[in-house]
Amino acid sequence: MPDDRPTSRRELRAAERTRQRAAEEAARREAELRAEQERAAQQPEPTSAQEAQDPGAEPPRPEASERGTGAAPGPDGGTGPPDGEPVRPADEATGEAAAGADEEARDEAGENGAGSASATAEHPHPATAAPAAGDRRTPAEANDPFSQIFGTEDDPRAERVGRPVRERGQRRRGPRIGGIVVVLVALLAIGGAGLAGWSFFGERIQEVLGLRDDDFEGEGDGTEVQFTILPGDTGTDVGVRLAEAGIVKTSDAFVRAILARPEEPSFIPGTYTMEQRMSSASALVRLLDDSNRMEHTVMIPEGTVAADVFVLVERSLDIPVAELEEAAADPQSFGLPEEADSLEGFLFPATYTFEPDVDARTVLETMVARMDQALAEHGVAAEDRWDVIRLAALVEKEARLPDDFPKVARVFLNRIDEGMLLQSDATVTYDTGNTHRVTTTDDERANADNPYNTYVHPGLPIGPISNPGDRAIDAAVNPADGPWLYFVSVNLDTGETVFSETYEQHLEAVDRWLAWMEENPGWDE
Repeated sequence: MPDDRPTSRRELRAAERTRQRAAEEAARREAELRAEQERAAQQPEPTSAQEAQDPGAEPPRPEASERGTGAAPGPDGGTGPPDGEPVRPADEATGEAAAGADEEARDEAGENGAGSASATAEHPHPATAAPAAGDRRTPAEANDPFSQIFGTEDDPRAERVGRPVRERGQRRRGPRIGGIVVVLVALLAIGGAGLAGWSFFGERIQEVLGLRDDDFEGEGDGTEVQFTILPGDTGTDVGVRLAEAGIVKTSDAFVRAILARPEEPSFIPGTYTMEQRMSSASALVRLLDDSNRMEHTVMIPEGTVAADVFVLVERSLDIPVAELEEAAADPQSFGLPEEADSLEGFLFPATYTFEPDVDARTVLETMVARMDQALAEHGVAAEDRWDVIRLAALVEKEARLPDDFPKVARVFLNRIDEGMLLQSDATVTYDTGNTHRVTTTDDERANADNPYNTYVHPGLPIGPISNPGDRAIDAAVNPADGPWLYFVSVNLDTGETVFSETYEQHLEAVDRWLAWMEENPGWDE
């Protein structure tokens, strides 16, 4: 099934913001509903005198501490400040200052006859001034567990949830823990809605109480382990495997460490020395330290012959060539066609990263499997693999420029169709072992004992002469359209190649190549 996990820093941040907004919106709506229910239950009945004066008048509005997006009971169970203490108006959900709310309340009083948050005959205490721009919380709010959990209007992590606002200097009615206990009891009391609330605010509650425990502390417990970042790994992939290995406690903590960095980190494939039980921040620093990366990566260029592949593996992975040759002795055990007498042609050229203790067999199996994948991606049927690989390997050795690969493939196919010898110098040098040469001698081209020599043996060579990459495979499967029967590279520095239909045209191009070789002596030494 598809993997829907976020794969980049931007996606991780977007997912986190989406989760927070959903949680905040649900909590806000739930708080508004509870506040409306409480206000309805606490609304005083009109007196007979009030009914006589204005039977159709609205009941008095609640005080300013209950206005806004809806008031919720405070940690002490009350709905506002005690009698006789100043009333501080709550900010509106839109974030307007208290002075604006006060003026709005006076306007409403003039229109509806309702009570105002400002000093009136009904409310003799004037409203306090709105705090300055910035953090609008009073010191009491800063220590308020509700403020800690739900955030404030200016808190970028959450929208403000309506609740009573303490006046500066007002005595707290219980410690923070007591307030949290009230929250937890309330969540349990309202059943399913409480569970939903916990799912939204549980992490924040645990953070306020210091209970969140999804990360280790420090730089590890001293137990060294090796961890490998694979090509294409995302931060989430790395975090999941780090947690599985016991290096970090949770992948979520590791993702948070990534998001805390000012720039998105770039993970380089390789094996790194780590420790068990590291904090996520420490683990991330260790993985981004180039000096901590162990060299267990090998790069195989396109067109490299198997003998040179073994040398590159020995240098990079410290696996002796003899062990690689022994592991490669039975090509059919790797699933190769019956015609294959070696792994030549089936070791896909790419950059590979292995575990430090990898063995020869695993290295070769990995490369063969990657070639199988490439052939499948190009739509090569099992019965066609041998012919496609032989042609692709020949094209890989002869073509110079990317646009020339399909044309070189077409030249060889046209010559086969015409019953002509392929006459490729690359097939001659392959059997000699000197595969880096671009020229051959008359004797070498006339040597019929060389089974790969296409100057004397018709058709494709008896086996692949290199390990081709994607471009050469694609050219073998999708050759260009054209009548060419000859080609020659006339400038080995630039790769310029001339394609010809007739032998006369080809000879002219060969003269250009010989002239270039004279001007650039030592090229073929």
